[in-house]
Amino acid sequence: MTIQWFPGHMAKARRQIEEKLKLIDIVIELLDARIPLSSRNPMIDEILRNKPRIVLLNKADLADPDVTNMWVKYFADDGLQALPIDASSGNNMSLILARCKEILQDKIDKQLSKGMTPRAIRALIVGIPNVGKSTLINRLAGRSIAATGDRPGITKSQQWIKVGKEMELLDTPGILWPKFEDQMVGYRLAATGAIKDEILNVEDVAFFAVKHLILHYKEAFAKRYSLEVGEVDLDNPHEVVEIMEAIGKRRGCLQSGGTVNLEKASLVILHDLRSGKFGRLSLEKP
Repeated sequence: MTIQWFPGHMAKARRQIEEKLKLIDIVIELLDARIPLSSRNPMIDEILRNKPRIVLLNKADLADPDVTNMWVKYFADDGLQALPIDASSGNNMSLILARCKEILQDKIDKQLSKGMTPRAIRALIVGIPNVGKSTLINRLAGRSIAATGDRPGITKSQQWIKVGKEMELLDTPGILWPKFEDQMVGYRLAATGAIKDEILNVEDVAFFAVKHLILHYKEAFAKRYSLEVGEVDLDNPHEVVEIMEAIGKRRGCLQSGGTVNLEKASLVILHDLRSGKFGRLSLEKP
């Protein structure tokens, strides 16, 4: 299955970002902590050029903490500060402004040395669809400003939002890129909900998710569905499909004739993955 999604408003958003860059002090790059590299737009370095940047690993409460620590080191080695957060619960949110000030300290010091009162930091928030930008903005602003939802593509326009007296945020629509060179990137994005289910073959995505869960989180996977999961040949698609069918039977995903509706079973599996029912897990490592 080839996974692609690049609506017209995303191409427009790229142009808008490039136009606004001269107004921006720092870029807040929001990634999904479960798939930091796959949820990172490869065009973003080209778009943002050399703007100061902080990386926020959102949904860290759903990610494998050991793997997240590996990602923090990975970004540090690349010269970027990465801060694990959870915008929904507010975890580590209070550190964001302080980290931005730290990154911009030289600029702030220059303003102070000239007798200037540093103005509010202007930050641009970028990230792919459904990574939690609107939730982050509402949490930082302390009020409901940006539209939120568990569907990708909620934000369609740009807006400036005040965060107290020390920061102003520019929200942007989520931008995916025109072509996924690595189809595994597409599968990871689809599994975590960054791409609309309506345009996907959910059975293929669930098949990918089940293989990953058995390989890396077998105990949690088996416990969730009260299944005995012994040795599985993950290169044999029939064995993986049999497990998916067993889950479908357990969850009542049956159709006429008593056979399993694999599409319904797949949606159950994907819902469980996205909502943390298997515990904290990551879908890629550095």
